Amino acid sequence: MKTTRFFLILSILLALASCGAKKAMVNDSGSVIDKPSNGPATMEAQKLAFVQKVSDQKVYAKNIVADMTFTAQTGDKDITVPGAIRMRKDEVIRLQLFIPLLGSEVGRLEFTPDYVLVIDRLHKQYVKADYNQLDFLKENGLNFYSLQALFWNQLLLPGASRIGEADLHRFDAKIDGMGKNVDVSLRNGKMGYVWQADRDNGQIQDAFVTYDNDGRDKSELTWKYSRFKPLGSKAFPTFQEFSFSTTATNKIKTTIIRIDMGTLGTNDKWNARTAVSPSYKQMDARDFLAKLLDLQ
Repeated sequence: MKTTRFFLILSILLALASCGAKKAMVNDSGSVIDKPSNGPATMEAQKLAFVQKVSDQKVYAKNIVADMTFTAQTGDKDITVPGAIRMRKDEVIRLQLFIPLLGSEVGRLEFTPDYVLVIDRLHKQYVKADYNQLDFLKENGLNFYSLQALFWNQLLLPGASRIGEADLHRFDAKIDGMGKNVDVSLRNGKMGYVWQADRDNGQIQDAFVTYDNDGRDKSELTWKYSRFKPLGSKAFPTFQEFSFSTTATNKIKTTIIRIDMGTLGTNDKWNARTAVSPSYKQMDARDFLAKLLDLQ
């Protein structure tokens, strides 16, 4: 695999981390701005019942593992490589990329509640950053639990690790429409969240996250889910496509990621933390991110 092609892979992986930073912003208090309760009580009860239905679709599994085909597009660059995804609830989201045919791992992206880790196996180097270590990430409030909710096809509540029944009233639902999907929404300061859920079964089909800093800085994230397959008593989307664009670098940058999973499993015989070999060289995260932001 050519060095330039692999650098692109690592750049896209870190772009995913940066995307999460922008999309997981919370207000200073860490709380979500409650929507006022207007309208007839019966309509509010129906809305709450639908939000409850959507929330109830979350899978119960502690672990989700699968082989995958990873595709990324950024600018005029397009790559597709085999890989694997391993997720352990509240502990880690891990994407591993392999050399086609050979199967050797060449890159790894690992999100934990405490840090982001990007490993370059070919060049024996890595980036490990605390969420507050980089100005770009710190200022935009990267949150592991927000990313986890997106990967796990669930509603999210900024600043919270999970959503309880008492939190469901914070979401709105447009149940008076006639379409196949119902919009479930949440507003939090400059952040807007919309989930399109199937009217009949409550499964989330799409998620949209927007950030608008009074027109000075705009970002958009679209996350699409399809090909739901059984996982325990629930169903999980084995095809996920997400695209994100931002004007944070004074020019619009858009990246599209597709994760096409094979057979789902719940195997727990794997470590939730990657131990980096002492022979690997740690890269300066700021320099790496600067190269990333100038890549397109």
